[in-house]
Amino acid sequence: MEAPVDAGVIKRGSLLVAAGSAELTIPVEARCLRQHFDESRGQYLVAFVITRLDPAQRELLRRVIRAYLAGRHASVEELIDAEDPQTPRRSMPEGASMPASGSLWRYSLLLLASLALLLVLAVTLYRNLLLVEPDFAAVTAPRVDIVAPGNGVLADHGLTPGDRVERDQLLVNIDNRELRAELALAQAGERFNQRLIDTLKTRLADPDTQRVSLFNATRPDDYRATTFETADAGIARERVDQLEASVDFERARVNALETRLSGHRLFSPCECLVAWAVDGAGDVYVQQGDPLMTLTRTEPEAVLVEALVHMEDISRLEPHQLAFVDLGNGKEVIEARVRSIALDIERQPRAGFPHWVRQQQNVASVLLVPERPLPPHLVGRPVEVRFSDAPAFDAVAEWFLSAFNGLIGRFVSTSEGEPS
Repeated sequence: MEAPVDAGVIKRGSLLVAAGSAELTIPVEARCLRQHFDESRGQYLVAFVITRLDPAQRELLRRVIRAYLAGRHASVEELIDAEDPQTPRRSMPEGASMPASGSLWRYSLLLLASLALLLVLAVTLYRNLLLVEPDFAAVTAPRVDIVAPGNGVLADHGLTPGDRVERDQLLVNIDNRELRAELALAQAGERFNQRLIDTLKTRLADPDTQRVSLFNATRPDDYRATTFETADAGIARERVDQLEASVDFERARVNALETRLSGHRLFSPCECLVAWAVDGAGDVYVQQGDPLMTLTRTEPEAVLVEALVHMEDISRLEPHQLAFVDLGNGKEVIEARVRSIALDIERQPRAGFPHWVRQQQNVASVLLVPERPLPPHLVGRPVEVRFSDAPAFDAVAEWFLSAFNGLIGRFVSTSEGEPS
């Protein structure tokens, strides 16, 4: 074609079919599938699929095609006949028998295919009816919840889900302005009393000093008692002892406030992946106990498979029992071993399970250790788990089903990759 045609556009046209010395014209409607420009011809080559054809025209086209498949050229006279041209059989001498090698080969293939299908059906029924299958299973990992230790403004941390954090890396910083103000007052009180002590000691160091002027207040924020009084040296020495005790108290208070403020800087306890985090941009105010971030541990021994098994089937399971984990669509099945069985599933803080799934009743949590480490990005992926009672037979059955599914998958991929 000289002009391009958009894919999906329906066109009306005619098929020109040679029938002997005549030429048949069959009106059709067709939809454009694809096209490309042929530089050697200088025109567009377009592929169509017929979408509409009159029944009578379809019958005519069928008879023409059958005639060509039979090795003959259909004529107008033959198309008028009531019988279709059939593929002629080769004439054979009387008494000669048909060669049986081709038929036996076809029958053998048909028999093998039937046996394979029966075997697949039997293994599938055995696996679905006799093996223990959990209600739900997924790849999980230990979860670390980061919560706010106190009230304050959350600084921008720049972490998003999927980021990897190292051990002792700063995660979040909470600016508690009330604590900072209280710390500043405690530090000022400590300095103020220390200066009073230094002043009194300087005056008492003079042997001629009989009376000393004392400042009544021992805190800089106590503005209601900022008067002076005159006392003898013995009372002044007692006031020094009181001030030193007050300085020790203020110093301990400063240390406690600094410790509380340092607790508002939270660091990563492990090499983890960020599963969820509060957006800290824009000075978000948080309160004590608010969730700030969820981390997922990434150690190879931490990423396991967790399955929820009904209580009726728990008696059939035991530690180190063999299980098969299907990671998706039956294409990859790995072996695993039961590590633990827990009835209280709420006490296992693991990431990868939806909260509503853990609310199910009459189920127990079963942790499985896979035969090879699973990558951390699989955490949260639902999987299929089957617990084995006969390891040798079940292993052969799983291998057979995996091979059969792989063969079917390659056949489908090859069929989809062929040009139409």
